[in-house]
Amino acid sequence: MNIPQRTATLAALALAASLVMTGCAGSSGGADPTDVNPDGEITPREISWLLSRPADGGVITAMQQIADEYATDHPGFALNLITTPDRPSYIQKYETLAAANKLPELFDTDATPFAQKLAGQGKMVDVDLLLEDLGLADEYREAALNYQRFDDGSLYMVPFEFQLEFFWYNTALFEQAGVPIPATLDDFAATCEALRAKGVTPIALDGQDQWPLERYMAYYPFRLAGPEYVQKLKAGDASFGDEAGRAAAEWLYGLGQAGCFQEGFSSTGYADAQALFTSGKAAIYNIGTWELGNLATDALDAGVRDDVDYFTLPTIEGAVTDDNEYVTPSGIGMAVNAQTYDPLVRDFLAFALERYPEVYTASGALSPTSGVDPVIPDNATPLYGRAVEQSAEVGPAIAMPWDTQLDPATNTRLQQELTLLVQGDITPDEFIETMDAALAENVGD
Repeated sequence: MNIPQRTATLAALALAASLVMTGCAGSSGGADPTDVNPDGEITPREISWLLSRPADGGVITAMQQIADEYATDHPGFALNLITTPDRPSYIQKYETLAAANKLPELFDTDATPFAQKLAGQGKMVDVDLLLEDLGLADEYREAALNYQRFDDGSLYMVPFEFQLEFFWYNTALFEQAGVPIPATLDDFAATCEALRAKGVTPIALDGQDQWPLERYMAYYPFRLAGPEYVQKLKAGDASFGDEAGRAAAEWLYGLGQAGCFQEGFSSTGYADAQALFTSGKAAIYNIGTWELGNLATDALDAGVRDDVDYFTLPTIEGAVTDDNEYVTPSGIGMAVNAQTYDPLVRDFLAFALERYPEVYTASGALSPTSGVDPVIPDNATPLYGRAVEQSAEVGPAIAMPWDTQLDPATNTRLQQELTLLVQGDITPDEFIETMDAALAENVGD
């Protein structure tokens, strides 16, 4: 796509986003769940949950089981799961329903500016108060809740997952190239050059979906300036030309010049990127513990199984975040519609959130609550147990994925420009100039 076409497309996206956002402006506080009498009459009915999750995934499977259990004691109750796994399509549906004031009892959302406006309008239940009201506040991991919070610290989404994002690597390929694990982010380029010299693709990247490359953009600023940088960026109080943004742009440009990613990475999808790593053709793969079943069990190809290990996000000199702080997402959160919150919804959530950790962890997944370890499958490698143990050691600061933080138009432009930057089609200075212009155009929309 040429530059004029890209600009027109992005302008259309920005206009669409601004029209939807105009329909939900407001500044009032969120709803207090204690306004609903816990002893009020419970009248079973069907309630709905608008979801952006895989239909056969662990969250939906667990919640469907729990809803069936609840319905056994509450005839007439049903949980209607409205599933749209494709994230862009989901966001369009969610924002359209929100603008029309037609959201169901429960709905998925990230802690985006759009969601914060809904909460400010009093359309979402305050989850800090909800968990306190249900007696569950102390059950949740601090990091799981922090991931769901808005920049002002308020909480309006319930987490249903907890993940850790690692750099999985092939120890045999590292040994062949004679390189150690990168001690700092600045060591990545040299590591890539050594691997490339041995005919090995250094890093497998799903460039087609764009968010994996955007993760790399978040790393350097998180170490250099902490999670506050992206918060200031989206508020218009920081610039891509600031020290943290410039360092990230130059680091990513350097990764591209060092040949860190596979040829044609921008058109490589999720499954193909993972296959590059699991087949032993790529040395590094950056992905989360949602892939434990494929990377830490005998489902992994026997030819590479004994050579796979992982390391966490490297630091930099003068880092302001700790080594045990990196990307630890708790997934898309579930919001509770304040307009339809009643004794039935309260009673179901009290039952479901209490029951959820036991049901969910039976699948081997990490729970957003503490004190409940996943059931490690019989075919797991030692890495599985190590990842579970590591989940108890993470710090409170989170390298937030930028695709959940920036407004849609800025985020779309960023993803496009990052690809051009890594490919060497633009310089860091050109990247910074373009992105600061996008920020200036879109902040406050």
